[in-house]
Amino acid sequence: MTIVRHDTKARMSRAVIHHGIAYLCGQVAGPEARHGDITEQTESMLARVDALLAEVGSDREHLLTATIYLKEGGDFAAMNAVWDAWVPTGHAPARTCVCAPMPADELRVEITVTAAVVGGEYSY
Repeated sequence: MTIVRHDTKARMSRAVIHHGIAYLCGQVAGPEARHGDITEQTESMLARVDALLAEVGSDREHLLTATIYLKEGGDFAAMNAVWDAWVPTGHAPARTCVCAPMPADELRVEITVTAAVVGGEYSY
């Protein structure tokens, strides 16, 4: 059994790959968007998901699950507008969306995803 930990620090790894499945750590908006509205934060967060998926040999067409955490339930529709444009047609993952406290006051959204690894050094 092989477990590959990607960009591991004392507290967590940015991704863990096991049996061709990548488990990504929670992603939030980047520094440029941390004080933006829900649309800006969701776009930034999903761009970071894209980048991390690419690093581990996957992409949004290979998403398996997504859990989205919203600070405010009132942001659901605006977040979904960005999400719906981002997810490729026919490739929607199993998804859960819940309201939860954020790790920093300015953050409005966080996501965790799992995805199949389809290429690169982590496919096996």
